[in-house]
Amino acid sequence: MLSNTEELKDRIKAKKSELEARYHELKADGRSEARTERDTVKSRLDELQEALKDGWDNLSDKVSAKLNDWLDRK
Repeated sequence: MLSNTEELKDRIKAKKSELEARYHELKADGRSEARTERDTVKSRLDELQEALKDGWDNLSDKVSAKLNDWLDRK
């Protein structure tokens, strides 16, 4: 049985991979709309990195809630 942290970690990894793939697609697209979306995707990835700066071993309830909110946003 997965713990809540393990489940969250798996969901975060999946979403991060999805965003990274989208970011790389957008880098190859020269349209203005693509640049705007690329900046948004990059910002989301940076936000994730900042939230996880202390690693998964030191995940507080506050950070866990923040990560769940991050997953729920489009």
